[in-house]
Amino acid sequence: MALRHGTGAAEVREALHRLSTLSLVRPSESDGTGFHAVAPALGMELLLARQQAKVEASRVAAAQLVAEYSALGPTGRESDSEQLVSVEEIRDRLARFGETAESEVMTFAPGGAHSAADLAASREPNAALLSRGIRMRTVYLDSVRNHQPTEEHVSWLSARGGEVRTTASLPIRLIIIDRKQALLPAQVTDARKGAVLVRSEGTIAALCALFESVWAAATPFGTKPEPDPQGLTRQEAEVLRLLASGMTDEAISKKLGVSPRTARRIAADLLERLDARSRFEAGVHAVQDGWLPSTR
Repeated sequence: MALRHGTGAAEVREALHRLSTLSLVRPSESDGTGFHAVAPALGMELLLARQQAKVEASRVAAAQLVAEYSALGPTGRESDSEQLVSVEEIRDRLARFGETAESEVMTFAPGGAHSAADLAASREPNAALLSRGIRMRTVYLDSVRNHQPTEEHVSWLSARGGEVRTTASLPIRLIIIDRKQALLPAQVTDARKGAVLVRSEGTIAALCALFESVWAAATPFGTKPEPDPQGLTRQEAEVLRLLASGMTDEAISKKLGVSPRTARRIAADLLERLDARSRFEAGVHAVQDGWLPSTR
């Protein structure tokens, strides 16, 4: 066909690459050597999914940089950041936030389901905030949707005006108070290593933008998350992305707030659906099939 129209092989390859980048063609499933056209509507959905994946990766990287930069300690005005080393310091500061918040509290709560005792202990300060008309928005992980104590807690919050959404993974543990100060881990990989309280106007603006972006894409707790154009749940899509980035089952389980056994089961199912014998091969097939964005 290329020869008939006087088109060189290099031009054909370039054209196929551009069409594949735009999700308008995909490799043939029969032998993998040819291509077939993708319906424009589906192509647009695939392209948007790829762009969303890139935005998510950038968002996570930005959050990590903000946390690590803030953890270095004050770099401008002395009051721009403050290190909280002990658990008691963090608890005292959170209690003070509950007493002094004036308009809004925004929270990322990664780590999976909290214990029934911890949830119950949080009700008194939450009730005090909500009774004063403070807007409370919290983003949990999708994995808490099947946890009965969390379901009961969310129902309790919602009845008092609290707003809760969930997403597959969260970039960081975070609490923002009145869009003026924020509490985040001193180490992104281990929230037990203390916390950093930041007040820098620029940093707070970036963290608020991060929260709003995640909040907008998250699903209200009472609504079931919809699968993506490939039929993947958000958890499956996130596991696939994390597998392709080289994460272990244990690291993935912590990121999604699920057990290592559940992470292994999801990974094994994805490998089977992609007809892949290894995680590397699964990543290759996922890019070829449009399940993951190409790095080219």
